[in-house]
Amino acid sequence: MSATALRAAEVSAEVLYRYTLHLGDTSLILAQRLGEWIGHAPALEEDLALANVGLDLIGQARYLLSYAAELEGKGRTEDDLAFLREPSDFTNLSLVEQPNGDFGHTIVRQLLIDAWQLELFERLQSSTASKLAELAAKALKETRYHFRFSAGWVVRLGDGTEESHRRVQEALDDLWKFTRELFAPSEVDGQAAAERIAPDLATLRSPWDARIDEVLRQATVVKPAPVAYAWHGKNAQHSEHLSRLLAEMQYMQRTYPGARW
Repeated sequence: MSATALRAAEVSAEVLYRYTLHLGDTSLILAQRLGEWIGHAPALEEDLALANVGLDLIGQARYLLSYAAELEGKGRTEDDLAFLREPSDFTNLSLVEQPNGDFGHTIVRQLLIDAWQLELFERLQSSTASKLAELAAKALKETRYHFRFSAGWVVRLGDGTEESHRRVQEALDDLWKFTRELFAPSEVDGQAAAERIAPDLATLRSPWDARIDEVLRQATVVKPAPVAYAWHGKNAQHSEHLSRLLAEMQYMQRTYPGARW
């Protein structure tokens, strides 16, 4: 292999590693947020549903972080990447690190990310990275259920009582600014799209809008106007909420390094 070809291969491996890590971080952090609801949801059925969605996301995170560790080639494991990195090393979407708030706030956050993951996983099935394509095929089936769950609840709450409608509208108004990041390509997103590892994020926008618009129409909730947002989690620029979440999530591994069940 020529020196030029070798450098190109190294760049491709680095892009695949960073993109895979970004997806894994996003699923991991959202799963942790949903896990905070266990034992606290409004009813047993919703408690179990949120736990099941969280478990699906943990499964995705484990696959992706294991793959990322393999690509990195430094002897780290999925657990090392999950529990032994600093907040500034995480590249999850800002949306998923936002606090749960009330049940309506959590459901609105879930709807926004579910609709995005549906479009992403649909296209990732054509990825030149076979392991990402395999993950996408499995995750797509799970995400269809996630979207039905979150969309159903947004409609039920939005078109419900005056109080539930107000809370859903306020949650949407609060979270809407974070949706800009879903379609704003980072350097890694652009490189991954160029190498057909990942889809062009611009192709996700129109179908995502269509899904969200239909749910909001049924929920009688008003879509907020675009809001400028200066920094993004996938560029490792995070809110203080991520540090607090990781302090709890990583406590055992950092307090008792190498501990095993």
